[in-house]
Amino acid sequence: MDAFPLLLTAVLALAAGLGLGLAIGRRSPVAPPPDVAEPAAEATARAVAPVRESLDRFDARLRQLEASRIEWHSQLREQVEAVRTTSDSLRRETASLATALRRPQVRGRWGEMHLKRTAELAGLVEHCDFDLQVTTADGTLRPDMVVHLAGGKNVVVDAKVPLDAYLDAVEASEPDVAQVHVQRHVRQLRTHVDQLAAKSYWSRLEHSPEFVVLFVPAEAFLAEALAHDPSLLEHAAAKQVVLATPTTLIALLRTVAHAWTQERLADNAREIQRVAAELYERIGVVGGHVDALGKALANAVTSYNDTVGSVESRLLVTARRLHDLDIGTREVTAPRRVETGHRAPTAPELVERLSS
Repeated sequence: MDAFPLLLTAVLALAAGLGLGLAIGRRSPVAPPPDVAEPAAEATARAVAPVRESLDRFDARLRQLEASRIEWHSQLREQVEAVRTTSDSLRRETASLATALRRPQVRGRWGEMHLKRTAELAGLVEHCDFDLQVTTADGTLRPDMVVHLAGGKNVVVDAKVPLDAYLDAVEASEPDVAQVHVQRHVRQLRTHVDQLAAKSYWSRLEHSPEFVVLFVPAEAFLAEALAHDPSLLEHAAAKQVVLATPTTLIALLRTVAHAWTQERLADNAREIQRVAAELYERIGVVGGHVDALGKALANAVTSYNDTVGSVESRLLVTARRLHDLDIGTREVTAPRRVETGHRAPTAPELVERLSS
């Protein structure tokens, strides 16, 4: 791009020189002979022709660049207009959201929704691991959330959105005014801590540890307050109030979810142990039945063999005599004795149980 103005200057200077030479030649008082003027004009035309072609190409290129510039400028203007429209829309929506969040009902509902979403992100399930808007037994209090811990414990979580003073501090154009609003923001958050501690949820809910969690739905709300009043955490701890943002609450609730997992594993292990003990006892009972069955079989074999002996020594002797007297054509076959006895249990568990 830096060589382009130099080329343009050189071409214009060459064209100006040729034009000036032609003008001077035309104004010269001495006219060349016709046989000399015509070849000179042709030679001049041939010499100027490349310059004219270059100028024509240069003019076409300039027209092309101008058209591209106009198109690019038009696109840029459209993009700038789109950005401006989006910015205005975002500014209006932000202002509307800020105005809506200044209303206590909207602000409270927003905090509750954020609290529920945080619990779900931590892996907890509503009506299983936590409940919302639970009324205490005396019907006087209704915390935003009750988290059920392993072992039957319950932890109360209440969402607070100290937003008025914080928004005023953000919108303030002067540092002194912003500082005043930040101090008011700190006082509002400290007031929420005192009010939540005064409710003493742990004394109204069974199996609840002696603390309550105050959930601040944005990291910046608590960070700004702690930056101007670091003693706020100590003040809350002294009141049995735990200040939590989405990040810290997710970590806390994930610990709760892990404890529930370990509790379920422990329950399963205890159930397996109970079933195994019951199975062991039943195996012993079945072993006793098998032993009794074996003894019954042994008695049956003994009775059978005694019967066979009686048949052989008594009944078959008479039968053979009848056969010798040609009574009956078929010889009576003697029954076989059972030589194999039953197998007695040999397992130590069964032998010990049967002997006892």
